[in-house]
Amino acid sequence: MMKYFIILALVLSLKATAQKHMVRLAKLEIDSAQLESYQSFLKEEIETSVKVEAGVLTLYAVFEKKHPTKVTILEIYSDTAAYQSHIQTPHFLKYKNGTANMVKSLELVETIPLIPEMKIK
Repeated sequence: MMKYFIILALVLSLKATAQKHMVRLAKLEIDSAQLESYQSFLKEEIETSVKVEAGVLTLYAVFEKKHPTKVTILEIYSDTAAYQSHIQTPHFLKYKNGTANMVKSLELVETIPLIPEMKIK
């Protein structure tokens, strides 16, 4: 599963058309007793971010089939300023504060797009 997600992440990161884009993976492990509540917070945050923030190009979350408490989120922002703006929005802060006791671990993996100048049609 992770192999396919990494391939998907690379393909989606092709959307980044210049080196200025910020592309990364957020890998989280969620408390199993709070998984449903976490998913609700995450869904609301992603939908709002993509809808109202021009600098949020992609937020795509997947949960592992064999380990449903593990989630990976592909994040693509137009630049680091868009990311900095994103983490100060009311909807992100609602998600971050509302899920603080649900997240057992968080790893942020900075990436380099394979072909940053390529566009997806």
